[in-house]
Amino acid sequence: MATNVTPQEIAKKLHSLPGRGCIVVTGSGIQAISDLFSEPGASRTILEAQVPYSRKALHEFVGEPTEQHVSALEAQLMARAALKRAEHLAEGDDGDQPLFGVGCTAAVATDRVRRGEDRAHIAWATSTASGGASIWFDKQVRTRADEDAIVSAVVLNSIAEALDIEERLEIDVLETERFDEID
Repeated sequence: MATNVTPQEIAKKLHSLPGRGCIVVTGSGIQAISDLFSEPGASRTILEAQVPYSRKALHEFVGEPTEQHVSALEAQLMARAALKRAEHLAEGDDGDQPLFGVGCTAAVATDRVRRGEDRAHIAWATSTASGGASIWFDKQVRTRADEDAIVSAVVLNSIAEALDIEERLEIDVLETERFDEID
């Protein structure tokens, strides 16, 4: 697995190979969408990108409210709903391309008092496999932009994993933070 790639390089790689899908992020991960659209060829990879930011918008996208907001389960539900959306949008297209759905739910640095940890859960799904990752940040060290950069890197890595692409962005985790990958 190659790791010293940039977001632009991984976006180019994703756009150069077969595979299309939908990405849904809430709370963080928006830079991943920007990185994908910054490189030519995004229309070959991205069927749709959504940011359902309010709880109601997220519940409507997923089709059901979750017991725990910003959880691994919520990310999995988002990824499955995104895959279902990709299947719908790709209906009638040539069926040779693999389809994916990626969901990201996060609570990151904010300007208000919020209970709980700064964290993100990212999940991906295809018709044959699924996986994901979770990260818990050190609130005392990272800014919102720092946290979003890392969450966005995990989102891009999740798309790469869903499409069996070797390249990955390096995820810079501090000793005071936790990063778990789920296969």
